[in-house]
Amino acid sequence: MQMNFSLTLSQTQKLVMTPELRQAITILQLSTLELDQYIENQLLENPLLDITDESIKNDEPIEKAEEKEADKIDWEEYFQDGAGSPVRVQREQKEEGVGYDNFVSSTPSLQEHLMMQLHILTISKTALKIGEFLIGNLDKNGYLTITTKEVSRLLKVSEKEVEDTLGIIQTFDPSGIGARNLNECLLIQIEQRDIDIPKIQDLIKNHLVDLAEARFSRISEALNISTTEVQHLKDILVTLDPKPGRNFSSINDVHYIIPDAVIEKVGCEYLVIMNDTVSPRLSINSYYRSLLSSEDKESNISKFLSNRLDSALWLIRSIEQRRITLHKVIQSIADVQKDFLDNGLIHLKPLTMKQIADIVGVHESTVSRAISGKYVQTPRGVYDLKFFFQSGLDNANGTSTSSESIKKRIQEMINCEDSYNPLSDQKIADLLKNKGISISRRTVAKYREEIGILSSTKRKRY
Repeated sequence: MQMNFSLTLSQTQKLVMTPELRQAITILQLSTLELDQYIENQLLENPLLDITDESIKNDEPIEKAEEKEADKIDWEEYFQDGAGSPVRVQREQKEEGVGYDNFVSSTPSLQEHLMMQLHILTISKTALKIGEFLIGNLDKNGYLTITTKEVSRLLKVSEKEVEDTLGIIQTFDPSGIGARNLNECLLIQIEQRDIDIPKIQDLIKNHLVDLAEARFSRISEALNISTTEVQHLKDILVTLDPKPGRNFSSINDVHYIIPDAVIEKVGCEYLVIMNDTVSPRLSINSYYRSLLSSEDKESNISKFLSNRLDSALWLIRSIEQRRITLHKVIQSIADVQKDFLDNGLIHLKPLTMKQIADIVGVHESTVSRAISGKYVQTPRGVYDLKFFFQSGLDNANGTSTSSESIKKRIQEMINCEDSYNPLSDQKIADLLKNKGISISRRTVAKYREEIGILSSTKRKRY
């Protein structure tokens, strides 16, 4: 076979990932807060971008704007059904102005709460120094993370002084603080609550593992008491707090969710209202627009402004396209999950991203990017958009039931069971099969563990 070189022309189609396409994909998968931060960065980089003031235009006098505002119909008063809408609430807050109720005082941390109790005591300077050091080495649950021997070595004091100061801290509020392990934490709480019941201290010291595994017969033999008495001791221990410091959380641990959209019921239908109050609306700066039209097309200034103009227009289009795509996806989810919005979690349907992609008319990856990190406010609460995409099981009548719906049914069955004769996993599977849901015992056990419910042997009371 003879080989030679030649030049040929051929037309082919290739998917080129342009910078504009990358930007559109990035904007689509950003959450509301991330998009707001992204827009702020673009405003700093691109001088042609400007924030739209919808209330008063730049070329309109203030007097005319006020006259037009007075002539407008008060649609909020006209639509009484929207009295509790988030848009109305936000506008009312703006009209009322900033009050003192809007300033939330910070709650004291666990260390601050304990330091306040330590400083009001009449103790020596050495004990005060040891107490401050011990409080500083408590974790968020209130347990001591350092040994007394290490404290005495670091502070160059005797171990007895450290033990005495630790005993003082363990009398502070909340009860059980400053313990070195779970056993000591529970013993401190029993002592402070004056719970004087025989065998309860022995149960805490030696049989907590057996109690957690519901080995009541083994405990009754070791303590020489009946299983009913063991059950009574367990009921007392359940009232104690194994993590006394968890009620003092830092303000940095609190994360607020701002929904990207709100689903509201209007008549018999559910409508999607996009939350556009967080991110500002963008426009092209009028000064640079006029400057671009007056400059010579071949000048460096005109080329720079033209480049920035194209970038600004593409950003505005990408944000609007994100809004349209997200609205279509959420509206499709609301239409499919209408039974859930009407009647609750039991009526949640199995749903896949491909089904929504076929309804909206986009690729499955677009739906995946659109729901990533997005939240929606519904009449049933605030949910992550991924929550609505649940796997399911096929029923005997040809329909399907979502996994969350089955978990809800299992939880309701266990809540109504006889605690002295709890339902086994096989019994729950049989009850679900009677309702037309074909499910195995292993799947019931899997769903039960996912919702944090113990097995029947551990739920049984004596």
